[in-house]
Amino acid sequence: MSEEMKGDYKIVFIRGATTASGNSVREIEVAVVELIDELISRNNMIKTNILSITFTATKDLDACFPASIARKFNGLDSVAFLDCQQMHVSNDVDFCIRIMAQVLLPSNNPIKHPYLRGATKLRTDRC
Repeated sequence: MSEEMKGDYKIVFIRGATTASGNSVREIEVAVVELIDELISRNNMIKTNILSITFTATKDLDACFPASIARKFNGLDSVAFLDCQQMHVSNDVDFCIRIMAQVLLPSNNPIKHPYLRGATKLRTDRC
């Protein structure tokens, strides 16, 4: 166990979401990098403590895979990623990328779910 892992840790799931400004690789890239950076910083995480992240994207986002962006730009080569299409619901948030991350956190660390940009209205209680 590494120095950073000494102590009482637990596996937790952290939810989050953001919106891209459009359906281009660059717009999705900006949104994903920001979301993963916020996930890590808000929860004072060590990158190696991220076990897996499942991404969902609304049907209007099909220019690229969010997981490939997270893997490339956030140095998360050892993380298990999965991309899925979000179930279509009328009046859903447009260009929305959601995450569910399985991570190791110290037992006393409060969980902070990052809801950014247009996704803040999904969970006003967590923004």
